[in-house]
Amino acid sequence: MAQTEIRREGMRIGGEVVFTDDVVEVLYPYTEEVVGTVPAGDASHARRAFEIAANYKPKLSRYERSQILTRAGELIGEKREWLAKWLTLELGICHQHAIYETKRAQDVYQFAAAQAMKDDGEIFSCDLTHNGKQRKIYTMREPVRAISAITPFNHPLNMVSHKIAPSIATNNCMVCKPTELTPLTCIALADILYEAGLPPEMFQVVTGLPGDIGDEMITNDNIDIITFTGGVPVGMLIAAKAGYKRQALELGGNDPLIICNDLSDADLDRAATIAVAGATGNSGQRCTAIKRILVQESVADAFVPKVLEKAKAIRFGDPQDPETELGCVIHAAAAELFEKRVYMAEEQGAKILYHPGRQGALLPPIVVDHVPHDSELVMEETFGPIVPIVRVPDDDAEVMRISNGTQFGLSSGVCTNDLNRAIAYINGLNVGTCNIWEQPGYRIEMSPFGGIKDSGNGVKEGVIEAMKFFTNVKTYSLPWPG
Repeated sequence: MAQTEIRREGMRIGGEVVFTDDVVEVLYPYTEEVVGTVPAGDASHARRAFEIAANYKPKLSRYERSQILTRAGELIGEKREWLAKWLTLELGICHQHAIYETKRAQDVYQFAAAQAMKDDGEIFSCDLTHNGKQRKIYTMREPVRAISAITPFNHPLNMVSHKIAPSIATNNCMVCKPTELTPLTCIALADILYEAGLPPEMFQVVTGLPGDIGDEMITNDNIDIITFTGGVPVGMLIAAKAGYKRQALELGGNDPLIICNDLSDADLDRAATIAVAGATGNSGQRCTAIKRILVQESVADAFVPKVLEKAKAIRFGDPQDPETELGCVIHAAAAELFEKRVYMAEEQGAKILYHPGRQGALLPPIVVDHVPHDSELVMEETFGPIVPIVRVPDDDAEVMRISNGTQFGLSSGVCTNDLNRAIAYINGLNVGTCNIWEQPGYRIEMSPFGGIKDSGNGVKEGVIEAMKFFTNVKTYSLPWPG
C-alpha cells in the first residue's frame, strides 16, 4: 500500500469534534493495515446528540436548503479523488467502483436540491358533495423531532447521502451512526455538509461498537423515525425494540437475473455482460447485486461459456491500482464464508468453472455452474463477487416459483424479448423491483426503492419517498366562499 496518513477522527456532535480515550480501528481490507481510528462512543454520546437535534428547530427556507444540497454535490465532485481514495482504503473496493459511488452520491444531492424547491402541499375543495361547505382544506409537511440513521459498510458515501439529503430537504435533524467498519467517509461527508452551509445541529455523527451505542440509536425518547440499512438480524432487532417509532428497514437481498429461452446468441452475450457486471460490481457487496443467475435449460449451454469468458476477463487485485476492476470484500472472514459456500455447493453437485484462488479478503469472480437452487450459496445473501448459475426449467411459472422461493424480495432482472413474458414476470415476481434487460439494482437516486418479505418492511427509499417518510402531514382548513 502506498504510505498514507492514519486518519484519527472524532465524532461530530453539535458543532464539536468529540474524542474518547478508547478508539475503534479502521482496517484496509487488502492488507489489514490500520488506516484510521474513530471514537468508541457510548450511549451518552448518542443521547447528547439526540437532545441537541430535538431541541434545534431548523429555519432554513426552501431556497437555502436547495443551495446547501447543491453545494454539497459540487463539493463531492471537487473532492472526488480524495473521497474515492478513502472509500477504497476503508472498504477495499477498487478505485473505479469508488469513483462511481461518488458520482451516485452527487445525483442524490442534485435530486434532493430540486425536490426541496417543490411545494408538497395539497388543496381539497369542500363543496364537492351534498354535505358541502364553502371551505378549502390544505396540507403541509412538517419535520419531526429527530431522525436516527444507522448505515452499513457497503456504500459508506451513497447510503449515508440517501438518508441525510432528504432529511436536509425537509428541514430535519439527523443523528447518524455509521458502521464501525467504514465510518471515515460518513465523517468526511458531515464536514462537506458543514462547508456547504448546513447548521451542524442538523447532521451529527456518532461512532462506536453496536453493543455500546446501538440501543440508544433505537430507543432514545427524542427519536421519531429510525432509518436503517443493513442485515436482516439487526433489522428484526430494531423492529422488536423500536416499538411505536416509525421505521424504514432496508435489509438484505437475494436478487435473481433470469435468462429466458427466447434469446439469440447476441442476446445471450448481452445478458452475460449484465450478469457478470451485476454479480461483481462493488465487489458483489450490494443488497441488489445479482446473487443468482437463473438460466432456462435450453439456452444454458450457450450462455454459460459467455459468462465464463467475461468473468475471466475481469482484472482483480490491488484496489488502489486504477486498472483494477474488482477489489476486496470487507474482510477475510467474509471472503472465507463465501468461498466455503461455493465448496458446499460443489459437494451438492455444482461445478466450479473458475476460481483462481482467494487471498485474504481478495475474492476473485468465482463462476459456479449447476448450482442447486436450494443450496446455501443461493438461498442466503452471499455478499461477494460470486457468479452462481442455476439451471431452471423451460417453464416460466416454475422459474417464478424458484425465484420466489427465498425469504428475500428486493429486486430482480429479466432478460427476454417477449413483452408478454416480461409483463408476466413483472406481475409474478414477489419483489420490490423488476427490471427488464437490466441489472436488478438499476434505478435513479430519486425513484422509489425497497423490498418486501425479509428484504424490508415495504417503506421505500429514494429521495422523493424518503422526504415523505421523514415528515408529518398537517391539514388545516379555511373558509373559502365561491
